[in-house]
Amino acid sequence: MSGLAGRVALVTGGSRGIGRAVAEHLASAGAAVAVLSTTEPGSLAVTDALRARGARTLAVAADVADARAVDEAVAKVERGLGPVDVLVNDAGIALRRPVAEMSDADWDRVIAVNLNGPFYLARRCVPGMAERRWGRVVNVSSISGRLGTPGMTAYCASKWGLNGFTQALAAEVKARNVLVAAVLPGSVDTQMLKGSGWTPDMSPAEVARVVTFLCIEAPLAMSGSLVEMFG
Repeated sequence: MSGLAGRVALVTGGSRGIGRAVAEHLASAGAAVAVLSTTEPGSLAVTDALRARGARTLAVAADVADARAVDEAVAKVERGLGPVDVLVNDAGIALRRPVAEMSDADWDRVIAVNLNGPFYLARRCVPGMAERRWGRVVNVSSISGRLGTPGMTAYCASKWGLNGFTQALAAEVKARNVLVAAVLPGSVDTQMLKGSGWTPDMSPAEVARVVTFLCIEAPLAMSGSLVEMFG
């Protein structure tokens, strides 16, 4: 499969779980893949494996909640691999606690990572896509962006916000041949799910297959789509 040959992809949260599976699938599709995580060792474990399979790849470390760090990370990708054609915003966190027990710092951190991060990355990458008249942005949201989940108020709010951001951005850039969409999985077998009491309904690879479809095969008419996955 070489549907992304010559393209450069940036995957956040790429050191494990859905992000790692997405990085592997995009590399198999021919893309040069930048793997971003909060620490470089986490990214390196993935990029080493991709490089062993013949992929062009780059490890990048940044806190997606830090706008300056995001700008520096994208600049590193541009220097190392080239302009970003495909952006997959997978980095995310979840805090499980009743709203009455949630601190300001807890709330702000979830919103900063899950919602501000995709905004910072899109702000930095999408103008180039629009100028080159081709791009794909896929945000990994959650079914919790459609449904209320007890003890997950900040997480739900961030994902509902991400869905709205996805659709508004899609409307902004569709005329420039940039597709923007989101995937809304249910329970995925990842580290984040452990300890939640929920049973996994799907694997990271299954989510990655849908993300890859949106990056390669999906028609522009699907821009703005919120693709639900229930397992």
